Amino acid sequence: MEKEFAHIPERLSHYDETGQAHMVDVSAKPKTRREAVASAFVELSDAVLAALPQNPKGNPLEVARFAGIQAAKQTSSLIPMCHPLALTHVDVQARVVSGGVAIEATAATVDGTGVEMEAMVAASIAALTVYDMTKALDKGIRIREVVLVSKSGGKSGDYRRG
Repeated sequence: MEKEFAHIPERLSHYDETGQAHMVDVSAKPKTRREAVASAFVELSDAVLAALPQNPKGNPLEVARFAGIQAAKQTSSLIPMCHPLALTHVDVQARVVSGGVAIEATAATVDGTGVEMEAMVAASIAALTVYDMTKALDKGIRIREVVLVSKSGGKSGDYRRG
């Protein structure tokens, strides 16, 4: 069990020695290309899936894409210790699959810190947008499995969810 947690630092990076939360200083870090992919799943009933094309608010999947892209650009305003980043790319895909809508969000930058949070926020807000646009049909909609799928670049290296 100890080996499993060997990579975890003794203290979280967003806290100083006294336990005060602070924004990490990344000014000395090299600016490198970084990319992250996150996903989310919106569980929908067959009736809601069938009604998606007729939604009076517009195409929920296309609106979710736009909302996710916009959300990625607002991440540092939503999460207090997140650095504002110059995003070089954001893409959100939403597709109907068995049992719901699968969402995948990609964010990229050339900067001194990663874009995992931007990808996670994009996937989360895209999922919430699907919920918002379909909730009139079913209050039992579930958003689940918002996860980091992969990341590349930076000091900690590459990661891919097993």
